[in-house]
Amino acid sequence: MCNRFVDLMLRVDGRKVFRFAPLQGETARALLPPLAGDPREWSVIYLDERGVHAESDASLEVYRRLGGVWWLASLLRFVPRFIRNPAYRLVARNRYRWFGRWDSCRVPTAEEKARFLP
Repeated sequence: MCNRFVDLMLRVDGRKVFRFAPLQGETARALLPPLAGDPREWSVIYLDERGVHAESDASLEVYRRLGGVWWLASLLRFVPRFIRNPAYRLVARNRYRWFGRWDSCRVPTAEEKARFLP
């Protein structure tokens, strides 16, 4: 799994409450409704008891749930979505150009693998 956001989550989710599934996988197909503009190719999607969160809403909700210092990032939810989401998409489209690609991906531990859904 070569995703920096997932890698970050594996490191900072001390309570181990988050699970991960590829957006093209069977778990996502079974649980997620069709999404407007289908951001599955470039967005983080977060599903909880309140529904499906996409784009900046997904990231900010994850940060809120993490608590601690991460909760501070969730305060960006007060920035209107019509500003946040274009900024999110800009970063998503340019992430490899700005931050680079990894030449290799870290192999998850057995404990981490248990947190991945099909």
